[in-house]
Amino acid sequence: MFETIIGLEVHTQLNTKTKIFCSCQTSFGEKPNTNVCPVCLGLPGALPVLNKEAVKKSIAFGTAINATVNKRSIFNRKNYFYPDLPKAYQISQFEIPIVEKGEIYIPLADGTIKRIGVTRAHLEEDAGKNVHEADFSGVDLNRAGTPLLEIVSEPDLRSSDEAVLYLKKIHAILRYLNISDANMQEGSFRCDANVSIRPKGDTKLYPRVEIKNLNSFRFIQKAIDYEVERQSEAWLDGVYEKEVVQETRLFSIESGETRSMRNKEDSAEYRYFPDPDLLPVILSEEMLSEGRKIPELPHEKKARYIKEFGIKPYDAEVITNSVELAKYFEAMIDMGASVKNSVSWLSVELLGRLGNGVGVENSPVKAQKLAALVKRIDDGTISGKAAKDILDFLMLHDEEVDSVIEKLGLKQVSDESAIIAIIDKILEANADKAAELKGGKEKLFGFFVGQVLKESKGAANPAKVNELLKAKFGI
Repeated sequence: MFETIIGLEVHTQLNTKTKIFCSCQTSFGEKPNTNVCPVCLGLPGALPVLNKEAVKKSIAFGTAINATVNKRSIFNRKNYFYPDLPKAYQISQFEIPIVEKGEIYIPLADGTIKRIGVTRAHLEEDAGKNVHEADFSGVDLNRAGTPLLEIVSEPDLRSSDEAVLYLKKIHAILRYLNISDANMQEGSFRCDANVSIRPKGDTKLYPRVEIKNLNSFRFIQKAIDYEVERQSEAWLDGVYEKEVVQETRLFSIESGETRSMRNKEDSAEYRYFPDPDLLPVILSEEMLSEGRKIPELPHEKKARYIKEFGIKPYDAEVITNSVELAKYFEAMIDMGASVKNSVSWLSVELLGRLGNGVGVENSPVKAQKLAALVKRIDDGTISGKAAKDILDFLMLHDEEVDSVIEKLGLKQVSDESAIIAIIDKILEANADKAAELKGGKEKLFGFFVGQVLKESKGAANPAKVNELLKAKFGI
């Protein structure tokens, strides 16, 4: 009945050592109001000086999304008052951003690839942080002046699922380029979602609601879904024009609802004008060339994995979604682990044990150790079942793989004489079933495999058991 229209504004802090217009440190977690100076405090007479590294990192991002990098861009003053913005204006880019007209491609559930346009990516300074306690509020200006890259999409997204896929792709690109730590918990990657609806087939754009400061993929999805439902119900109830207006709303984690914060400003209300303290940014060919030297990107790495290693597209997508996962995987391969088992034991077994929100960079089992485990599966020293027990042990204990195999007694038995002895014992105990199998009842073969493995307490090599049993029964 309705079509959802979503545009996203991503604010990501660039990982420069100093702020965008002064030499104050950008380190996280310092004592409040210690990384400040006259420039980021907005004191009279203080003059901003642009951070060259922030410009280079912007060029790198523009290159990664096939965008136009403008050789000339300008900074503007965006005027509004908040307690965490000492100057009562923010230095940002408006008419001419450093990056514009880019694109991001996302994989949809039906196997197709969708292009999402990126309108612009511009540089600006971050504001400070309001700290609210039980009986007072304070302002920490350590964050004020931290370089931000604001990435604005076209309204090309049609569902919360697409929005999350787009954001994860942006997040991965930033991490691959190493231009931002994109830490959502610390606020260095956050998103504003602009959401509206319209009847299917309609081309008109209706009032959009902006949901501010979302910093979790899960909460972004919940906030968009709630807002779509709220607007749809208002339309069906005949109160759309009254209840859905252009405004800014906040998402409540506790209630799962959005609530009105303020009316949404138009650009004219910010009274943009060129910042008189900053000259236009003119990019030299040397700086452009340097900024465009970027590493292999997620989609490029995915294509290479499929071609070079023969990995399934889905598995390649999972591994390349995170630069840390890709580095972990490549480290395993460099250590001699097989590709097939490395993919399975990294993407299924290890990630399954780490759980949501824990990256491989924080795993107690490092790449060297998981590679050693996979190599013992590859060479038949241990079975897959035993390897799971060993991995469980390694998640809690910092020990070498071979010593754990010995300690837990999980070394796989591949000695033919030992396995044949077990097979003979099982056949003797189940002579009637053995006769049935020889008579053609082949479904009993699995029964004998299971009994041999059970008798060996899982130590017998399953492939060798199958081979020897087939020889016994002439299969």
